[in-house]
Amino acid sequence: MALVMDPAGHEIRALQKAAEWEGKRVLEIGCGDGRLTLRLAAFSPKHIEALDPDPKRIRLARRNQPARYARRIAYHVGHAEKLKYPPGTFDTVIFAWAL
Repeated sequence: MALVMDPAGHEIRALQKAAEWEGKRVLEIGCGDGRLTLRLAAFSPKHIEALDPDPKRIRLARRNQPARYARRIAYHVGHAEKLKYPPGTFDTVIFAWAL
């Protein structure tokens, strides 16, 4: 049986209402395989930095990234406890499904 995430679209509608995404710089902590990252990219942010501590998940996210998002999404191996971005780098930070 296949796992279906958010078949009714509640998660994506809630995220769409949670912030103004268009043209914003977004940091996603705990991106995993990029499932949510790609959904956020559909909201037209300027850029998404997506971090996850698992190199295998980052490789999978990069492999599954559509070419149209290649310039707007950057996947990196990283930890929330060791962020190396200066203050003011991002307009919005999201940390979802990571615990």
